[in-house]
Amino acid sequence: MEHITLLIAIVIVTALVFDFTNGFHDTANAMATTISTGAMKPKAAVAMSAVLNLVGAFLSVEVARTISGGIIDESAGVRPEVIFAGLVGAIIWNLLTWLVGLPSSSSHALFGGLIGATIASVGLDAIHGDAVVMKVIVPALVAPLVAGFAAMWATRLTYRVARNADDRATSKGYRAGQIGSAALVSLAHGTNDAQKTMGVMTLALIAGGALAPDSDPPMWVIASAGIAIALGTYLGGWRIIRTLGKGLTDIQPPQGFAAQTSAATTILASSHMGFALSTTQVCSGAVMGCGLGRKGGVVHWSTARKMVVAWGLTLPAAGIIGALGALLAEQGTWGVSAVLALLIVVSTAIFLRSRRDPVDHSNVNDVNDVNEPVAGGGAGRADAEPAAIPEAVAVPLQVTIPQAASAARAGDEPSVPDKPTTTV
Repeated sequence: MEHITLLIAIVIVTALVFDFTNGFHDTANAMATTISTGAMKPKAAVAMSAVLNLVGAFLSVEVARTISGGIIDESAGVRPEVIFAGLVGAIIWNLLTWLVGLPSSSSHALFGGLIGATIASVGLDAIHGDAVVMKVIVPALVAPLVAGFAAMWATRLTYRVARNADDRATSKGYRAGQIGSAALVSLAHGTNDAQKTMGVMTLALIAGGALAPDSDPPMWVIASAGIAIALGTYLGGWRIIRTLGKGLTDIQPPQGFAAQTSAATTILASSHMGFALSTTQVCSGAVMGCGLGRKGGVVHWSTARKMVVAWGLTLPAAGIIGALGALLAEQGTWGVSAVLALLIVVSTAIFLRSRRDPVDHSNVNDVNDVNEPVAGGGAGRADAEPAAIPEAVAVPLQVTIPQAASAARAGDEPSVPDKPTTTV
């Protein structure tokens, strides 16, 4: 193994912590639709996704090369403490968006943290602006649209082909197809997102003189990054799974299959070309596309707007945190210690806050707002399909009208009979 100083070791451990948060933050990308339609049990879904994330980490290093040598100039004097500060900015933003259940981009949090810390420490010249535009910003704008349109037309084609088939038989087939497509998304996620952490670890080793410039990630870097993202995935980011699976659109098995297949194709193609795109944005775009592809398209635009705002804030917000951390970390050992202490305090506070309203595999499919207006005429058109109401809120009000009326005249609460004659 390369000669590693204490500071580089801290950076590598922090990078693996980010990789872990990336795993549970982005579990929803692969498994939200599969869980929401009941194609797989929640725990089994995240277990399968974790294994395939690990496998995907070993398939390619193209994205890792983009991170380690494409965005930041390795020869510009970027020191390990700067990379450490950038990782802290990415982790804090990941945890904040996880707390509120928003599927923001872990990838853009990482890019923002690194870019902000590098600019604050070395200057703007240390950033390869053309690489940022062509391999980060352009894919961020194009990939969700491509996946969304592909999912929309795939959904329409799916419903058209199966319009005369037996609903029960097709639902069973599409659920099986969802499992296969979810596996493909998980594999693609490991291929793309795990490599980003590999790239950061490689950049830290190069900055610390432990690796030669333009080196590929060593095998131990690849393995540790794959294991970290797999463990995070198995933990399950249940808050974001709920938002993407139930809060954005009402997904049926044919839609889930179309969305996941479109997303996986987009991610794998981008990974092959070295584009470090956001798997979160791709999968969210595909989910919205499949909602619009069904007759009476059901997309909750208020949730979608919050997601888009979070996407726009991710790069600058993580960049600001990373820049402040870099200015502090450059003060020496006490500065690095202060940034580490800040990370621990903020992370602990976010975790304790999340325990007030826990979301896990037992209540991930429960939603509160089932009457939100939907897009495409879903709330006002005669041909719109009604939104599905989860079991947790679908409680029938069984009160007989005569008894309710007499109870109201007497000023008492109406009783609920064992055998109501009229159900409201």
